Amino acid sequence: MDPGDAAGDPAAGARRCTGQDPLLLLQTLQTLWSTRERQQLREEAWRGFAALDDPLAGLLDMLESSRGRRGEGPSLEAWVSHQLQCWLQAQPRPDPAQHSPRLEQLQARAVKVLTESPPSLAAPLASIFQLQDADRSCLLEHVHRLYHEGRFREAVMLGTTLKLQPELDVEKMSVPLLLQDKVALVERYVAGFPDLQRRLLALMDSWCQPGFDIKDVARQYPQVASLSLEKLSPKVLSRQVLRLQEQFGMVPALCPHAATQQRLAALRHLCHKRFVEKSLSQENWADHVQGLVGHSPWLQEQLSQLLTSLSDPGTAARCALNLLLPEDQLPATVAAELGRLRLQGRAADADSRPDVKDMKDQHYQLPIPRENVYLLASREDLARHEGALLQPQQVVGVDLEWTPVFVAGGRPRPSLLQVAMEGRVFLFDILALTHPPAGQGAQAFSQLVAQLFSDPSITKLGYGMAGDLQKLGTSCPALAHVEKQVLGGMDLLLVHRQMRVAGMPTPGVDGASGLRGLSLLVQQVLGTTLDKTQQLSNWDRRPLCEEQLIYAAADAYCLLEVHQALCREPARFHLSGDLAGSQRPRHRERPGTQELPGLREALASPRQVPVAVAEATIPRVPARTFRVVCDNMLQGLARSLRCLGVDAHVLGSNEDHRKAAEVARLEGRIILTSGQPYHSLRAQVGAGRCLLVDGSLKAQQQAKAVLRHFNVHVTHEDIFSRCQACNSDQYLKVSRDMMKQLMWLSGHQEGPWTSGNKATHSQERQEPGPAPEEAPGGSTHDRPCRWLQAADLCAEMPDMLANGTRLQLARVPAGVLRTPGLRHFYCCTRCGKVFWDGSHLGRVATHFRDVLESAPGPCERSPAPSPASSSF
Repeated sequence: MDPGDAAGDPAAGARRCTGQDPLLLLQTLQTLWSTRERQQLREEAWRGFAALDDPLAGLLDMLESSRGRRGEGPSLEAWVSHQLQCWLQAQPRPDPAQHSPRLEQLQARAVKVLTESPPSLAAPLASIFQLQDADRSCLLEHVHRLYHEGRFREAVMLGTTLKLQPELDVEKMSVPLLLQDKVALVERYVAGFPDLQRRLLALMDSWCQPGFDIKDVARQYPQVASLSLEKLSPKVLSRQVLRLQEQFGMVPALCPHAATQQRLAALRHLCHKRFVEKSLSQENWADHVQGLVGHSPWLQEQLSQLLTSLSDPGTAARCALNLLLPEDQLPATVAAELGRLRLQGRAADADSRPDVKDMKDQHYQLPIPRENVYLLASREDLARHEGALLQPQQVVGVDLEWTPVFVAGGRPRPSLLQVAMEGRVFLFDILALTHPPAGQGAQAFSQLVAQLFSDPSITKLGYGMAGDLQKLGTSCPALAHVEKQVLGGMDLLLVHRQMRVAGMPTPGVDGASGLRGLSLLVQQVLGTTLDKTQQLSNWDRRPLCEEQLIYAAADAYCLLEVHQALCREPARFHLSGDLAGSQRPRHRERPGTQELPGLREALASPRQVPVAVAEATIPRVPARTFRVVCDNMLQGLARSLRCLGVDAHVLGSNEDHRKAAEVARLEGRIILTSGQPYHSLRAQVGAGRCLLVDGSLKAQQQAKAVLRHFNVHVTHEDIFSRCQACNSDQYLKVSRDMMKQLMWLSGHQEGPWTSGNKATHSQERQEPGPAPEEAPGGSTHDRPCRWLQAADLCAEMPDMLANGTRLQLARVPAGVLRTPGLRHFYCCTRCGKVFWDGSHLGRVATHFRDVLESAPGPCERSPAPSPASSSF
């Protein structure tokens, strides 16, 4: 940066008579800037600021002299401006009086400098010269100029910094950013302005109305690059709108179209459960559907189309007759069948599936008499059975039922708590017992439940017990933290996961069935499945029907039989250890959930049990050559696979499943799916090229199952060789000093020093921040990639790469820059995510130790070629 010629400036001559010339200070700083001596540079700058007669005017002199001479790379002007801002904050001198002639002159000069400077100068200049109070006409003109030049992000950021939002058109400013999926930036833009928030919600909700095509909006903004229209589909956008509506505290009536789209999604889910999975009774399906459709003509039309596509004309006609759907919206075949039913005077059957009763015999049957199922709805009922419920040394099964909620803002309210013991089941009517909330029944219920779950001599079995108890705490304030006070608890969900980690073949992996959750566990252990037709029924309706009572009792009692089977034959289910001992609860254990004995050992030595696919029959595949395409329900699996070096493509949220087959054929990828399209996809790509993944597993367990299935060879060198966020394998290495500089210039760091003396430096080193972290064996990563150079950065925006990628500097904690021994960072060239050496490598190696090959010993250096920790 050329300090310019001050010879012809009389004001500069006057300054030299009384104080340091700011242009000479600029020349000194320029020399130190080129040497990268940041400590000396900062000390010289602060001394120079103190020697200036008027530091504010001096800064403007320096910025005005450098206009038009800025080169590429990080800007000295922005650094000087930020340092002066820090220096002024540390000085006890008063700011110029508002609306004083001197301040107005300085503001006029600052506004002119701002309009000719990169965005990195906006924040420090606004703070130093109080530009929020300056003449707004020039600032608004500059924002409009940026907007018309297609620099939409800069325009919004500058408007936010200068608090110009009330004088700008929120729809006009927001639309280009929404088209690029920059919702977070728009949220910051309207933060603190309720009227703007309402207008933004109204805009986004209008995009959710039936028949709206977002492409019509996109065509009005040809200068918008990198469109993300798949994130603006009605399904995805309605979720965003309803999230913002709740976040802004606005009334639901402000977002009618988003609510309608949400109801349509619920209709599709219910129709799939009823007509495809056949796991929902006609009565329960109709009950939910009537509440969702209401009197909306559009939803009635959508429901008619769903009925036609998923069922035969007779079934569709019976449903239309029951739900009073308009006949003119039905296809001719369905309308004809409906007319025939009316002529015959026949109402729709209560259950249009004639084989429902026959199918019930194929499901798990409650093995106790109906008279041994007790409904407890009063304080007297609790007192009568308290002794049996709290009997020591027994094993009980626990479950919870609630009515599903399909609309925004709704919270599921627990309705029934089931406790099963040998020969009996007790059903607690939560709605009756907790009304009124402060009544004697509510107190007796809370006390009994708390005593049951805190007694270590009673083994409590559940499946996802912690989640059930959290829901229970939301409706009973006295039980708000009961999940943290459980003693003697055993969650069979954890046992189920151990069975699959150990390698037991499951229908969820080999594609033989769509079962999942507790129904899958019952099928694997007891050889039958649970009848789930009442799962989505209306549990708030009183009285509960007989089918609901039997279903609730069976759901809890099956836990006892599963537990007994596991204890009798642990080896049959690939679980080592004396499982029978799990029925004798430990009396001295910490609150929480108890594991079955032997499961931890089974995890530690997984190679002692058979795997689902014999490795000898499948050739070994290196991780970096293994390529997959995941459906949009398996994003967590994709990240886990990328973490291990696998090239994992993920479908967008609005992409049809058929896209997976197209990508698989064109790019030679394996399809991974967890949904219903498995069979059609497998038919399109051939045997062995499509795998149905168990959606009830966690992502890391899914990854292990996939790697074992295809015999993928993973080494420590593969860990973090790809970016988990975007799948790129291209990184740039950034020095620690360069990272500090980029963060200062981008406004993500206050500055490298808080004062120039040694005491302050010592204090800074003691400030809270991440502790020094290393990879296993004391090693760190040193990826063989090239260093970030000035030419790689955008001249106007120091946090943007020349290819247009924005570095995600805001995700880097300030304390990381103070970590002793941290030498460099890595940035992904595609998405801008920043990584650094840390403990994440050790955690990943531990999680995947049973699939890693050639793991280094405790004293060996790991040659892994990628960052060890990321900015999460």
